[in-house]
Amino acid sequence: MKPTENKKVLDFVEKSAELAQPDEIVWIDGSEAQTAELKAKAVKSGELIKLNEKLLPDCYLHRTKVNDVARVEDRTFICTKKREDAGPINYWMDPKQAYELTSEIARGSMKGKTMYVIPYSMGVVGSDFAKIGIEVTDSVYVVLNMNIMTRVGNACLKALGKDGDFIKGFHASCDIDAEKRYIMHFPEDDTIISVNSAYGGNVLLGKKCFALRIASYLGRTEGWMAEHMLILGVTFPDGEKKYVAAAFPSACGKTNLAMLIPPEHYLKKGYKVECVGDDIAWIRVGKDGRLWAVNPENGFFGVAPGTNEHSNYNALQSTKRGTIFTNVALNTDDMTVWWEGLTKELPQHVIDWTGKPWNPEKFDKKDKSTCAAHPNSRFTAPAKNCPCVSPDFDSLTGVPLSAIIFGGRRASTTPLVFESRDWNHGVFIGSAMSSETTAAAAGATGVLRHDPMAMKPFAGYHMGDYFAHWIEMGKKVKNPPKIFNVNWFRQDKDGNFMWPGFGDNMRVLEWILKRCDGKVGAEETAIGFVPRAEDIDLSEMDYEISAGHPFGIEDLKEILKVDKSLWADEAKEIEGYYKGTIKDRIPAELWDCLETLKNNCK
Repeated sequence: MKPTENKKVLDFVEKSAELAQPDEIVWIDGSEAQTAELKAKAVKSGELIKLNEKLLPDCYLHRTKVNDVARVEDRTFICTKKREDAGPINYWMDPKQAYELTSEIARGSMKGKTMYVIPYSMGVVGSDFAKIGIEVTDSVYVVLNMNIMTRVGNACLKALGKDGDFIKGFHASCDIDAEKRYIMHFPEDDTIISVNSAYGGNVLLGKKCFALRIASYLGRTEGWMAEHMLILGVTFPDGEKKYVAAAFPSACGKTNLAMLIPPEHYLKKGYKVECVGDDIAWIRVGKDGRLWAVNPENGFFGVAPGTNEHSNYNALQSTKRGTIFTNVALNTDDMTVWWEGLTKELPQHVIDWTGKPWNPEKFDKKDKSTCAAHPNSRFTAPAKNCPCVSPDFDSLTGVPLSAIIFGGRRASTTPLVFESRDWNHGVFIGSAMSSETTAAAAGATGVLRHDPMAMKPFAGYHMGDYFAHWIEMGKKVKNPPKIFNVNWFRQDKDGNFMWPGFGDNMRVLEWILKRCDGKVGAEETAIGFVPRAEDIDLSEMDYEISAGHPFGIEDLKEILKVDKSLWADEAKEIEGYYKGTIKDRIPAELWDCLETLKNNCK
């Protein structure tokens, strides 16, 4: 008996089965019994390795093929009728061609296999924010990961009812052929197709595919926003709670901020930080004229290497139960997992991420090929495991945003923190977001990698139209959040980081939230409002910029400086990016902000 009478769902499943020709179809009901059965099946087939039940209860290790270890942006397409609607940043393919191409690849690919039908909800089932998806897949790994990352099961079908609409997701592992790997998005058809991959970012279709690429398009048409943002709550000593959303490009401290542990003296005063989400925010205008945000996900899909008790205690604790690890190393002494950065000591008896014995004596930090865990190895962990998860995590209404924060990795030019003059200026700051590459990563320092609002790989339509949607949203909000920019990565002339980052970012966060309440002043500069150094709490800070050089207020003043000559160059660079990359459809309001910046820097 089928668990739904929704003809649209049944038609989608039937057509998918006709194409892929599985031996059987299994509907995922979300029950613990079915989930346990699927885990046992995956262990028996070798798709999962059961880890030490005492040390890592209900945890498993999975290995992908060596040609299938990350998102593939050059194989990821936005398929719109008009090429220009996909925009200059996205890869585009004609929908008719994309359907034909993927159908040919997927035809008969599930012969001898089971096709699983996963009804899932992005957001709490039944909330105004929630959107339902149906993903069909031939991968137990996908089923088990979706079960962590989303709300899965019959409740989603019930919420759809007999005639509800949903996002269609078709995934077929096929031959894991990199040359025939495609992740297709059809925003005009509410459809996602993924073939020839089994890596999470390409096949957990509720994540980047639905929650950002398709949802950003939906948000534009329906009047809300889907953003690549963390959400966190800060409780003040008097019990008042405020929420911020923040967008950062990769390697800029996003997960660390989402799960921030404040310095000891803040904790003693009664401050508390709670994580609502680490990656994605869906944002709507509330009845009170404020922006309200939810995390549509139900788990964390985090990068393992570098995660440890010091760098992100809360993230590490999240992985201790009910977690699926992908492409990390296996410590055979106790059947636990290991990755570079987890411990200072290198374990001696390890199977690397490819399934081969690893020799710690040959490990070289500078040579990624000598790593035991893949540099993009992952953990899929239930959000409820996180020690600092917010009690508002499952809120039906979401949380009201006091501030939106943008940030990037800049060695100079950008101060530690500054506030936009107004909403449109904040959108301008987000549109100009960029990070500098390092010598190790790109062969040269100071090369800017633009990533507007951290959405470069994830906007499901033209980036210029995406900017325009931000401007339009500002017109709908009576009480918009204030918009800020942060830069934890300023360096001195010797290349030393001038700000400690990590938990000490709470000091900046406190200033931001006080600024939202008008409880602290600021100095107006060419780029916006910058704090007075005296207004940022430096008490009990234990940080040396270099040997014998403890951080002090003069150092803070230095990283709050705004150099007009550097910003004049920045304005030229932004103009070049607008004209050379985005090219058209940039709102007039952003050109006005750019002109203001140029004039301010004369």
